[in-house]
Amino acid sequence: MIKLIKGAKIYAPEYRGVKDVLLIGNKIAALEESINLGEIPGVEVKVIDGSSKLLVPGFIDGHVHILGGGGEGGFKTRTPEITLSDITKGGVTTVVGCLGTDGLSRNMVSLLAKAKGLEEEGINTFIYTGSYKVPVTTLTGDVMKDLIAIDKVIGVGEVAISDHRSSQPEYEDIKKLTADARVGGILSGKAGIVNMHLGDGKDMINYLFDIVQNTEIPFTQFLPTHMNRNPHLFEEAIRYAKAGGHVDFTTSSVPSFWEDGEVRASKALKRCLEAGVPIEHITFTSDGQGSLPMFDENKQFTGLQVGKVTSLFEEVKQAVLSENVQFEDAIKVITANPAEILKLKGKGRIAKGYDADVVLLDEKDLSIDTVIAKGRIMIEEGQVQVLGTFE
Repeated sequence: MIKLIKGAKIYAPEYRGVKDVLLIGNKIAALEESINLGEIPGVEVKVIDGSSKLLVPGFIDGHVHILGGGGEGGFKTRTPEITLSDITKGGVTTVVGCLGTDGLSRNMVSLLAKAKGLEEEGINTFIYTGSYKVPVTTLTGDVMKDLIAIDKVIGVGEVAISDHRSSQPEYEDIKKLTADARVGGILSGKAGIVNMHLGDGKDMINYLFDIVQNTEIPFTQFLPTHMNRNPHLFEEAIRYAKAGGHVDFTTSSVPSFWEDGEVRASKALKRCLEAGVPIEHITFTSDGQGSLPMFDENKQFTGLQVGKVTSLFEEVKQAVLSENVQFEDAIKVITANPAEILKLKGKGRIAKGYDADVVLLDEKDLSIDTVIAKGRIMIEEGQVQVLGTFE
């Protein structure tokens, strides 16, 4: 089916004015002031009214526990696998799956299989190799081999540092892991990025600064996440980003975390921009379907909630509506920025030849109206059109 979106305000993510967008198959075929196809014998053309709508690239969520996560409170606290509509209801058309604390009962083969299943159901998927633990457990037994041999593997992660749940890796462990990821990325034409999980530990991101200062590895080889976890780590995020690195803020949270000092992602974005951090150095990820464990002062588990992919755009919307961040800037942190940082070709922009992953938003309240992934309508007028196999 050919789809023609008429008269939408285009944020590509830069503002392009009111235009028509033609989707043919899984690609954007044209972006023009006016496109009129007329009748095409034997071809179905679906016309979508884009008036009073903003058209943006499909959202990219670069950190999702698609297999589920958790387990910090025992077996009963393992969070369930994610479903297709859990993702698409948040406007997300591309996810990067990862393991977390538990890299044993949830493993790389299962992660790859889940990613392939979600792809078959209609969205774009990639994965990180490894989990919290160092040395990382991979599919082939080697980080570089995973990057070179397995299409869906684009980097390593999430590797935990400065966290009581980490394997307490040494500086040399992280340096060698990052070097392997870098070379594997170079040889495979992928990002080869190392997604670093940051906990509340006092060392914060000292390892990353030390590696950049004492080796030839650049800041951009890392993507440290959860950098809004506490005020001290957030200040380090600003320092790291201004020095040339990329920083990622987690959108899944609960109000009690904000009360305890976590910097809400929408506020983190505003404060970074005010501090002079280039917008291109900032991303949001949801930590979707991961656990949100709570611990007391003795590091004892006290409770658990589950991260939501839908929080991703909610925090972007909050940044615009409550923090007065320009929409064009805010939308970049879940579209063009992750596409560039993770080297996801054809993603993150509305342009001829790019993938037909787009989202229509209501102009008044920025609610999600329509989600199209790989040229297929997943959400239409706010209603789910495509469910996962077991939904």
